[in-house]
Amino acid sequence: MTLEITNNQGIFEINGLLNAQNTSSIKSYFENLIENNKTVTISLDKINDIDKVAAKCLGSLYRKAISMNKVFYIIGSENKKVRDLFKAEKMFYVLRRDIF
Repeated sequence: MTLEITNNQGIFEINGLLNAQNTSSIKSYFENLIENNKTVTISLDKINDIDKVAAKCLGSLYRKAISMNKVFYIIGSENKKVRDLFKAEKMFYVLRRDIF
């Protein structure tokens, strides 16, 4: 399955497989958004699978946004694969349950 990013009312939904093969494109896509926006929200609710490399990439984006005083949300704790991986990698602090 290919990776697809859709903008759903300001929330960037990632659909498909998020893994080492596509993290460089994810990184450059979201770095550009971070540079040009005050707030970036990513939804991982529709991720079919995610690996450690991709999780670390998202953590890196989170830290970059915070260091630039940007608001950066990653939602997706309802997705069991995402939740379990972020817990295992001790990165659960990056995930938010909701944004409201």
